[in-house]
Amino acid sequence: MFHAHFTDHAYPAHTHSTWDLMILDDGAVDFALDRRRHGVTGTSCVLLLPPGVPHDGRTATSSGFRKRVLYLDDSVLPQRLADGAVGKPVLDDGLLRHRVHQLHNPLGHAGDEFEAESRLSFIGERLRFHLDAPQPLRPGRETNPLATGLRELPDSRILTGISLREAAAALHAHPTHLIRCFKQTYGLPPHTYLTGQRIDRARRLLLDGLRPAEVATTVGFHDQAHLNRHFTRHVGITPGRYARSTVNGRDGG
Repeated sequence: MFHAHFTDHAYPAHTHSTWDLMILDDGAVDFALDRRRHGVTGTSCVLLLPPGVPHDGRTATSSGFRKRVLYLDDSVLPQRLADGAVGKPVLDDGLLRHRVHQLHNPLGHAGDEFEAESRLSFIGERLRFHLDAPQPLRPGRETNPLATGLRELPDSRILTGISLREAAAALHAHPTHLIRCFKQTYGLPPHTYLTGQRIDRARRLLLDGLRPAEVATTVGFHDQAHLNRHFTRHVGITPGRYARSTVNGRDGG
């Protein structure tokens, strides 16, 4: 989970490998998901961002916003429900919001795992109630084999990366055509996608206690300065501060 208070920060477009389940404790947020803009104001709604879909985010008021985020894997919500979340990322559900609020407390205390699992189970059930319905296929999001192939290449080579020339040769396609297919399918260019995946991995390693300098080379950045620049742009704080602010898996900003 991630707890933060931002007064002036804008997330660039990026993706996550997990579901992002967010509640606001104060302020307002403006964000784009799959190139459609949304706004969340107040503390009554729940924001759900699906895995693999590009999104950004920025403060919408001068006082900023205070948020709490849970990152959920496929054991809570299967990825097949992602289209439903893209169509309706803001859920006006007071019961769901209350359950998410209740879950954050046991997650921050060792020994409360059973309570946390129980509360998470009810949250998953409520989310599936909102999402588990037939969704129309959105224009422009049809699966493109070239885009899928290009996505799989950096996914398998997070550390070393891959050049556009190598990708084009492997997929037997022209480089510019590859980029166009990828951006049309996933909403962001392949280099931005790769950077986001590296940031995701860096966050996990920092939570595990690795030093930023070690994390930088482990996830494929050139050095710590390279990691610092991209991490701060995506997360809003430096890797060192992110690691220091962690207590029992809880982040504060």
